[in-house]
Amino acid sequence: MDRDGELDRDLGGDGDPGGSLRGKVALVAGATRGAGRGIAAALGESGATVICTGRSSRAGNTASDYDRPETIEETAELVTSLGGTGVPVQVDHLEHDSVRALADRVRGEFGHLDVLVNDIWGGEELTGGPPQWDTPIWRLDLEAGLRMLRLAVETHLVTSHFLLPLLIERPGGLLVEVTDGTTEINASTYRISVFYDLAKASVNRLAFSQGHELAPHGGSAVAVTPGWMRSEMMLEHFGVTEDSWRDALNPERADGPVAPADFSESETPRFVGRGIAALAADADRARWNQRSVTAGDLAREYCVTDVDGTRPDAWARW
Repeated sequence: MDRDGELDRDLGGDGDPGGSLRGKVALVAGATRGAGRGIAAALGESGATVICTGRSSRAGNTASDYDRPETIEETAELVTSLGGTGVPVQVDHLEHDSVRALADRVRGEFGHLDVLVNDIWGGEELTGGPPQWDTPIWRLDLEAGLRMLRLAVETHLVTSHFLLPLLIERPGGLLVEVTDGTTEINASTYRISVFYDLAKASVNRLAFSQGHELAPHGGSAVAVTPGWMRSEMMLEHFGVTEDSWRDALNPERADGPVAPADFSESETPRFVGRGIAALAADADRARWNQRSVTAGDLAREYCVTDVDGTRPDAWARW
């Protein structure tokens, strides 16, 4: 079979990654950039209506922790261009009234919710770079650390509180908690700092505990971790684009930082999204309830690929 045929098979037979989600309503909380944008885009590839929320908007992004150009409107337009229907809604997921209004809008406009993705983060600048990693808690900025926990955990709790009532109204609802590292990996590996370590381990546990609560209603919750993701911020850090990202691996480059060898197993944000879209389209998705998996795990299970036809697995070495 030629390569085009292989790719077509991998994407579900008709170029639709993971099967059809047409007629389904999904909400990606934290869809402005990175994994959130990639997940929203992949759900759009499968035909879903995707409500894209976040703080960065063309209307202004004063609430965002990042001074960056990406907006929820751009994400929604990408969803629509890929075959779905993108709906941008500016939301600060720490503000209860804002999330309550979001839930009311979803109920009023769509009547139900099939997929909820909790991808809110926004703590990269609070984490700091490698020179700041492994700093003991008594030397860290306490307010910055607590802010990180609010962004990583409290936002997910607030979002679930207001949106899950819509998800359980019909059997088969799926909640995806996006984190960094699986339950197994995070249980045995110290991750960057006490605050970061706690934040990422907590989100895995949120999938476990919420899955317990969703099961009686026919719903499921799964924790999913991307691998080494070529997000907008990561590409910018290495001074490359998606088209030229392999240049960062050149040990002799003089126009930017040299990436570690493991960067060769990096992935686009769409990769984890395609796995999640396939999971959402699986009629037997309840078998994944309360589990913690990687983008690579989902790709192998559902035979999806990244946009370049590869199937990277940055977590394999762990």
